[in-house]
Amino acid sequence: LFPIYEQTIPRAAKAAHDAGKPWVLDPVGLGIGSLRTQLVNELKQYKPAIVRGNASEIIALAGLWGLEGEAADLSRVRGVDTTDTVDAARDAAVALARYTGGAVVVSGEVDLITDGTTVAKSHGGSPLMSKITGCGCSQGGVLAVYACAADPFTAAICGTAVYNVAGTRAAAVADAPASFKVAFIDELYRASAQDIANNQLELEEA
Repeated sequence: LFPIYEQTIPRAAKAAHDAGKPWVLDPVGLGIGSLRTQLVNELKQYKPAIVRGNASEIIALAGLWGLEGEAADLSRVRGVDTTDTVDAARDAAVALARYTGGAVVVSGEVDLITDGTTVAKSHGGSPLMSKITGCGCSQGGVLAVYACAADPFTAAICGTAVYNVAGTRAAAVADAPASFKVAFIDELYRASAQDIANNQLELEEA
C-alpha cells in the first residue's frame, strides 16, 4: 500500500458511512505490513455493508476487530492465500456480520454468506478461478454493484451466485487460466436473473 492510502481510504469509508451509502471491505492480505493492518483496523468504525475475503482473512479480521474474544492471529494469512477452510471461518463471519449489521462473504470451494442470522452456502464456480490473479478481488466490485440495488445480504448472495454461475460455465468451455479468464468475463455478461436465482444455494440458521 502507498502512504497516501493512509488518508484516502479512511476518508472514503467515512464519507460513504456518513452518507448512508454501502461500501465493501476486502481485507486482502491482512497482516502484510503494519500500514495495511492499521488501515483495516481503523475501518472498523465505518461498518462496511459487505465484507468479503478468504477464510484466513475473515478469521484474522474478526480477531483484529476483537469480535471473537481472541487477539488477531495474522500469521495464519499467507499473502492472498488461505490456510483455513470456509467452515472454520463460519463463527468469525457470523460475528463480523452481527457487528457491521451487513453481510460477510467467505470465498472457497463452497462459498459462505451470512448476515449474522442466516448462513447461506453458494455452490458452483471452478478451481481455475484460483489460478487467475485478482479474481477474488474483482468480486468485491461485483458485490458493490449489487449492494447499490439491494440490501447487503441479498446483494452478497446475488454477487456470489453470479460469480459461481460464470465460473461453472466458463470451465465448461476452457481448461486453462488465460482462456478461462476471457470465458469467465463473457459469462458474467451473459448471466441472467434467472441464472442467478437457479444457482444452488443452501440456507440454515447461524
